[in-house]
Amino acid sequence: MARQSYQDKLTELREDVLYMSEVVMERLRMGLDALEQKDEDLAREVIEGDGEINRMYLDLEQDCIDLLALQQPVASDLRFIAASFKIITDLERIADLATNLGEYTMDAERDLFPDVDVQEMGELTLEMLEDAMIAYDTEDTDACRELAGRDDDLDQFAERASEIVVRDLIERELESADEVEQILQDVSRLLLTIRDLERVGDHTVNIAARTLYMVENDDELIY
Repeated sequence: MARQSYQDKLTELREDVLYMSEVVMERLRMGLDALEQKDEDLAREVIEGDGEINRMYLDLEQDCIDLLALQQPVASDLRFIAASFKIITDLERIADLATNLGEYTMDAERDLFPDVDVQEMGELTLEMLEDAMIAYDTEDTDACRELAGRDDDLDQFAERASEIVVRDLIERELESADEVEQILQDVSRLLLTIRDLERVGDHTVNIAARTLYMVENDDELIY
């Protein structure tokens, strides 16, 4: 592989990672919309689209392996390839979490906890993910460090939301076993939704951490 061709492959890898992130963000938006609107058709589209993202991930994984196998990358290129590989792994897992939202939509029939704003939490995660990918593209290390602080805010949001659900459950007066069973299912689904969105935030920080390592050889955010 000629050196120019090698550099072109590195550029192409970055572009492909960014494209994958756009697809994943769109699926996450669709999952949130499906959940809010109780749109089973949209939810099914998110679920059925997971295979496309898995194939995209496997193709990019092979690209990373080929770049490592066919060249002897200098340290900066090696960090870029390794970081890109880790980032596509986080993106694939975020897509899995978006699929979960689609599955929750298929089971949900009603909103019993209006004080829990899942959509606001979803928008926070989407903004974080978009900013993390911009930081990867532009190699903005300040943005990477700032994202870690925003994840702390997201964690606090998730904790407050979970407390609202549990407190509301305790205060409810339930009259039948069937009602208890239905409420418990609704609570479980909502707590899983909160957990999954919090995990999207964690994966976003992972992306920022790998970008920081890629640019500055700094592993302070890697955990």
